[in-house]
Amino acid sequence: MSIMRAKKKTGRRDHRPHEAKDRHSQGTHAPITRPPPEITIRFLPYSLAFDNVVAQIKSGSVAYSVFALARLFLEKPERYEVRLMAKVESPLYRLGDNGAISLDREFLERNAFRLAQEDFYKIDITQSDPIKGNFSNVARCRLSGTLLGPTNHHNYQPQLRSLYEQRFSRRMSFADYQRQIEIVSDPALIEQWKEQARTVTTFTSLHDEASSTFASAAEAERHFRTNHLPGLLRNVEETTIGGVLSRRVPDRLLNRAIEDAWTHETRSPSNMMQELAGRFRQAGLNVFRHRRGMLFVSPIRVRAFVHEQAGVSSSVNAILEALTATPGINRKDLWEKLITDGASEDAEQRKLALASDLRWLIDEGYVIEFNDGSLDLPRKKLNESQASDSTIESREPEVNDAPAHSPTTLSAGSEAPPS
Repeated sequence: MSIMRAKKKTGRRDHRPHEAKDRHSQGTHAPITRPPPEITIRFLPYSLAFDNVVAQIKSGSVAYSVFALARLFLEKPERYEVRLMAKVESPLYRLGDNGAISLDREFLERNAFRLAQEDFYKIDITQSDPIKGNFSNVARCRLSGTLLGPTNHHNYQPQLRSLYEQRFSRRMSFADYQRQIEIVSDPALIEQWKEQARTVTTFTSLHDEASSTFASAAEAERHFRTNHLPGLLRNVEETTIGGVLSRRVPDRLLNRAIEDAWTHETRSPSNMMQELAGRFRQAGLNVFRHRRGMLFVSPIRVRAFVHEQAGVSSSVNAILEALTATPGINRKDLWEKLITDGASEDAEQRKLALASDLRWLIDEGYVIEFNDGSLDLPRKKLNESQASDSTIESREPEVNDAPAHSPTTLSAGSEAPPS
């Protein structure tokens, strides 16, 4: 994950990842009769992504906005984890130690085989002999174009239910989905279905003392429910799942709750900021407040310059005076401000001396260099109640009020979040 500098762009942008946009654009949610889940959802930085960011920060001397970093972690599911915490009286349910999660035990029981079949069976797909018989029509799904076969064929109902559970159960009820099935009489489509129906799927058990092979999913599911399901369902009060997995939770109600929580956290990532601030300190980085109380992180401990002016060089004093007069100035403008006669013989030497003094001021924490190239002096020390940043307050910029930046990049010296 890169945290390099980015150019500012004007205008507002949709800050949702493309995956989230696609999911929202599929239409309105199907009605859900269950009450809203009583769970707590928190987003945490994925450890490998976090270690990568820490290494990048420590490799330099610039400061990054914790707000922008929090938005960067939330931008892609590969960069965060989701912690789910339920109440004792209404726990979560899980298939095994690492399987699917749901708020509804009955939902997991109904769909357990579909969700866990690859963990218990070796699945082989082969071609059988051509299908015999005359068929005048076949059923087709209008939404996907999938051919399901004649409605009186023995495999029609299992295929219909399987396609619904795999692709459309989050969007509509089964009764609504059945209304999306049409009957077509095109001979070419009938022949196409015959060819597809030759595909035979067999299931071979992986955990039995003597392996058994089943010729259909229905037979394998009966075996699964008798031999594996009884000990597979677990009650859990707290669990953590990967960000990618959180986008594919099969329980529609839980999936929507996670999606809504992600949307809220992306707009105002106070919880992620608090988590990052604590972990940054544990990693030996320095977290401080600057610019309207915003949080920044740096490998250098920032502090106010307290030396007497007479005890330091004139160029150090000149730099400090320039930054006091013009907070946020960049290096180029600083040189132009301090070296007015750039054509003189000693201009280059003076520039090198200024660069050396500026580097010393930055390394000692007397000057803050942000990763957008701007320079500033540390804030004056506040009293204890004002300086405390143990609680992340709502001081960060509103998403719609800040200019956007390109994905996977940050400009932590500015107040803008990444897009």
